[in-house]
Amino acid sequence: MIARIKATRWAPDFGNEDGGYGVQQSWLQDLTAYWADGFDWRAQERQINQLAQFMVEIDGIPIYFVHVTGKGPSPKPIILSHGWPWTFWDWRQVIGPLTDPVAHGGKAEYAFDVIVPSLPGFGFSVPLQSTEVGARRIADLWHVLMTDVLGYSRYAAGGGDWGSTITGELGHGYPDHVIGVWLTLPNVPGVALWQISEKDFAPDEKWMWERALEARPVITSHSTVHRNEPQTIAYALVDSPVGMAAWILGRRRGWGDHDGNIFNLFDRDFLCTTASIYWLNRSIATSMRIYHDHYVGGVPPAPRHNRPRAIEVPTAFSVFPKELLLMPRAVAERATNLHRWTIQPKGGHHPPSEQHELVVADLREFFRPLQ
Repeated sequence: MIARIKATRWAPDFGNEDGGYGVQQSWLQDLTAYWADGFDWRAQERQINQLAQFMVEIDGIPIYFVHVTGKGPSPKPIILSHGWPWTFWDWRQVIGPLTDPVAHGGKAEYAFDVIVPSLPGFGFSVPLQSTEVGARRIADLWHVLMTDVLGYSRYAAGGGDWGSTITGELGHGYPDHVIGVWLTLPNVPGVALWQISEKDFAPDEKWMWERALEARPVITSHSTVHRNEPQTIAYALVDSPVGMAAWILGRRRGWGDHDGNIFNLFDRDFLCTTASIYWLNRSIATSMRIYHDHYVGGVPPAPRHNRPRAIEVPTAFSVFPKELLLMPRAVAERATNLHRWTIQPKGGHHPPSEQHELVVADLREFFRPLQ
């Protein structure tokens, strides 16, 4: 990897001081130089290895997951799902406070058993050799993991980005087993976010529409490629660590809620760990296929049922101001059994790694009364 970084043939980058053409060369050179010469993967590996980690194969698909049991009288099991280009490691700062609340200023009755898998084809859930592994199928895999593998008859679920879509599918498809669902990105089965217009937002929600318009260009660029030609771009990203870093870490930079300096939000070690998890086992290639496999024919799968609420279990939306897609509360009330709607004071597209304290507090308050 180090030799490949140092042997990079850099593309010309003129007239791009404002990033209008994409990731600026100077920023990328600075970060990847640290990745090559200052980053210690073994130190990060030791931190990861402090967590209890497991591998299982379900329906021919390898699944890596972290499973940390809670310290309390009756911990609630919760499965937390990440997105793209997140990894399971985005939840690292959430695991301790949820499993050992007393050690983090909480009460013992707030304890959870925390399960954090890598999505199929992401991170350490490799090699993925199956097709048609979209969010709904992953939700089915998660249900088997929680019930048949780990033995939980009822469990909670939370997630962001693709993890929100998977979590919504769990609440939609398994209401007899799911205690409740907590979502950041508002993807709900049967709700077409692209059909929501400005008039659907309440007067005090106009900022959501403005944010959606602001974020639309960068969503369109990568999602179009991933849906239509994930394998074509995979050859380039698997071959070039710098190219891969530009593709995934540029989005980290663009989607985070920061003051213009991403290193005030994520340190270089975290960003390089994220890149390494995608690079070392070539999982960047298979991670992108979820877009193609979920949007078959350009559309997500139809709802499993036609009851008025797509998600009938208690539902919470944690609304972060720099999220990429936002839903009017009125739509959420119609489509889900809405129990909690929290407008957070700050945070972007990666809440667990950007604002873990807000995430922990919201998860505790939402799930505390649910049985």
